[in-house]
Amino acid sequence: MSVRISFEPADSRVAELLDVPVDTELTVRTRVLEADGQAVQLATSRLLRALTRGTAIEESDTGPGGIYSRVEEAGHRLAHFAEHVGCRMPTQEEQQLPQLGPGQPVLTVTRVAHADIPVEVNDMVLAGDRYELSYQWPAD
Repeated sequence: MSVRISFEPADSRVAELLDVPVDTELTVRTRVLEADGQAVQLATSRLLRALTRGTAIEESDTGPGGIYSRVEEAGHRLAHFAEHVGCRMPTQEEQQLPQLGPGQPVLTVTRVAHADIPVEVNDMVLAGDRYELSYQWPAD
């Protein structure tokens, strides 16, 4: 897995999902996940820089438990997640991934992690033929 850390202002979509003003400073963690030597998922997490400054979230290796453990160590106990799933044709950048064949769609998942405040927006792009998304939840 390769990881790139950067910082950027929140655009209108992410600002709305995180319930912050546009241009709020974010920490961006962009990852390429591999299986069998091939890239199979792109994942870009955006978190409030005020929450990540000085933590391992701003490092490539976030330590045991990953960013969610670091968020909880900062005093934000995770309460729930919301995922929004879609399917579309890949962008030009995504078409460069070796696992995508011509005309092959990708799955998109936007996950919002909520604690006492929304703490992360994670945009994932998955090779459509390598994933099956399955969900379970109580009927009550």
